[in-house]
Amino acid sequence: VQLQASGGGLVQAGDSLRLSCEFSGDFFFRYIMAWFRQAPGKERSFVAALSPRGSTTIYVDSLKGRFTISRDNAENTVFLQMNSLEPEDTAFYYCAADLWRGVVPRTSQGYDYWGQGTQVTVSS
Repeated sequence: VQLQASGGGLVQAGDSLRLSCEFSGDFFFRYIMAWFRQAPGKERSFVAALSPRGSTTIYVDSLKGRFTISRDNAENTVFLQMNSLEPEDTAFYYCAADLWRGVVPRTSQGYDYWGQGTQVTVSS
């Protein structure tokens, strides 16, 4: 399985960005997809996850209402729509995947496959 994240960039506070992560190497619909982020000097943290058919969506509480995870199973792609960005959202954003087992992992250890990350920088 390979994951390729894109869509990061430098934006101003209040702007929006949409990150994309292209999946290849297996059947996309078998995998739960997630986004994590890692800010400078901090540990990687969970952002959101979405089950293969989209029936289960989990967000970290602090980002509910601003971030939306979605997936296009026909295009083998997962997205993260980020609105009303704040300087505190500055981080490397990573997409992750794991075979769906009926539960949503919220830690890095729960995912076997990772993309290379895309940098999001929000200026004040």
